[in-house]
Amino acid sequence: MPYIKTTTNVKIEPVKADSIKAKFGKAIEAFPGKSEGWLMLSFIDESTMYFKGSAEPCAIAEVSLYGAVNPAAAQNMTALVTDILAEELGIAPARIYVKYDGIENWGWNGANF
Repeated sequence: MPYIKTTTNVKIEPVKADSIKAKFGKAIEAFPGKSEGWLMLSFIDESTMYFKGSAEPCAIAEVSLYGAVNPAAAQNMTALVTDILAEELGIAPARIYVKYDGIENWGWNGANF
């Protein structure tokens, strides 16, 4: 049950959103047992954001996972997410945060896992 919310101060054109979606779908496999089959994504673009006092392009990707977050898998995922956002949106890697949350209770289809 992974979910990735990406917030950025740059515009994400639909073709870029589709490309990021496909790449995130592969990247989520960095976590054992996770796949695009359960991945939900959201994109919030053109947000008012400042990083280090500057409004230069920046982004945060918030990755939520059902269960505990494996640190080694998170390290791999951070590299993948950073590369994807840098390539697709032209955001410098030093201006991208990736945040992880392990969720103990996750609901779907009217019930919890």
